[in-house]
Amino acid sequence: MILNDVHRGIQKNKKRKRLGRGPGSGHGKTAGRGHKGQGSRSGVSSLSIWVGGMTPLVRRVPKRGFHNQFGLEVAVVNVGQLDKAFAAGEEVTLEALEAKNLAKGRFDLLKVLGDGELTKKLKIHAHQFSKSAIEKIEKAGCEKVVLPGKTPVAVKQRAKRQAKKS
Repeated sequence: MILNDVHRGIQKNKKRKRLGRGPGSGHGKTAGRGHKGQGSRSGVSSLSIWVGGMTPLVRRVPKRGFHNQFGLEVAVVNVGQLDKAFAAGEEVTLEALEAKNLAKGRFDLLKVLGDGELTKKLKIHAHQFSKSAIEKIEKAGCEKVVLPGKTPVAVKQRAKRQAKKS
């Protein structure tokens, strides 16, 4: 290996392609647009999914299901997981769960489910609790704190209209 060959051909800041600057540049005359046709004209713009007369892939692939853009993303944690991760007397908050990798990523609501056993006394903060989780929390003598959820857009709009009226 020759040392000066290592970085040969590697450019840190590549120069932009200068179009229409004479025949010597290799991109003169038609400036890389070819001869005639739609693409050669000024002001041409085509869809990113355009595949030259063929039905685009986006339209060929079947669509299934429904995605609710207003649906809330719910993160779930089981009572058993809380028992393993937290020591007795600790407070289970959203920040503590994220720190212990029990509630990962982005979510709107945190729900505690009743899978597993709870043996320690904890103070659990969450938006929702399942019936079985509530039973196990009460049985273990833990405290549950219900956090307020996201206010729906419709409720905000209604409140705004009420404020305008009065």
